[in-house]
Amino acid sequence: MEMAIDTPSPAPSAASPAPSAAAGRQTRAAESVRLEHQLVRVPLEVLRATARTNHRLAEKEIAAVLSSASSVSAPDAVDHLTSLVSRLHGLKRKMEEGARAEELQVQRCRARLDRLAAASAGDDGEWEDIRLKRILVDYMLRMSYYDTATKLAETSGIQDLVDIDVFLDAKRVIDSLQNKEITPALAWCAENKSRLKKSKSKLEFLLRLQEFVELVRAKNFLPAIAYGRKYLAPWGCTHMKELQRVTASLVFRSNTNCVPYKVLFEQNQWETLVDQFKQEFYKFYGMTLEPQLNIYLQAGLTALKTPFCFEGNCPKEDPLSLVGFRKLAEPLPFSKQHHSKLVCHITKELMDTENPPLVLPNGYVYSTKALDEMAKKNGGKITCPRTGAVYNYTELVKAYIS
Repeated sequence: MEMAIDTPSPAPSAASPAPSAAAGRQTRAAESVRLEHQLVRVPLEVLRATARTNHRLAEKEIAAVLSSASSVSAPDAVDHLTSLVSRLHGLKRKMEEGARAEELQVQRCRARLDRLAAASAGDDGEWEDIRLKRILVDYMLRMSYYDTATKLAETSGIQDLVDIDVFLDAKRVIDSLQNKEITPALAWCAENKSRLKKSKSKLEFLLRLQEFVELVRAKNFLPAIAYGRKYLAPWGCTHMKELQRVTASLVFRSNTNCVPYKVLFEQNQWETLVDQFKQEFYKFYGMTLEPQLNIYLQAGLTALKTPFCFEGNCPKEDPLSLVGFRKLAEPLPFSKQHHSKLVCHITKELMDTENPPLVLPNGYVYSTKALDEMAKKNGGKITCPRTGAVYNYTELVKAYIS
């Protein structure tokens, strides 16, 4: 038989807490890298897009200048070369603007990497405070509270750690779709065509469908047919069913009662396009599809969600008694508990072997401590607080927790 012998532990030295604190910070830094990928990914994607745009512009302008210079004739050579020099000066200005835009994104990448590095060497309270503010700014931007998000970022000094300018670019497209204008959204698709094609995005196809439907709604049937031949026909090999359905709208028209075609003319199709654009926008920049605030809240609610939380008598102390939290928790699974815990409805204390549960004749269970006190005050009578039924203390039955 082994015996455990208590021996006095050596007194901890003054430096002993340091490794523990350092290990905790290292763990937090590792978690941050996994949870905060959006923090570095967004400015990196913007930098790539800016560099790609500048490169295409330079190639296009230089090719045009070389082509024009090769065809210079003697009589107007001076004027022609002067115009080419002017064009190159214009290209230089655009390249300088592009370089400044690239430097801004490099600065943001550097600031965000420094922020992640601070997770393992900085002040815990300050780190959590900045992260909370970033999460709130992200939520406000996604919910279209742009002015409030900008003000919070400015007052907190975290402009380099949030993506306000990126969301403002998206706002221009979202506003146009809400105003039933498709041109800005199509321009965004054209700018990012190769990336959207790689991800097999349907956004451009859906925009083209909606533009076709609007032509049919306005009874511009011949222009609609021409538009379909030019912009929709190339999508036939991948989206034939949708193409056939929208083409049939030429016959059913906007006032049809046939459900499969009536839905094409409903106004909520524009909201669907807005949602689709947002999803593609988030994917393009490597953002989470849900706001980070929702993700963190759902992570906590997963541990709290039980069937009891959705009953009418859910205690007010439970966060899931609030409608907003319940909505967030709807798609989440119930928390897995290997050992049930019984809590007394009266005292809110745990019922265990020291304070065993007692069962009333009506089936309700309360703690021994609560019912003993009630019996002493009421001459051996017990009143069920849920139903109001009155019983003698001798009628109670002890329950055993297995």
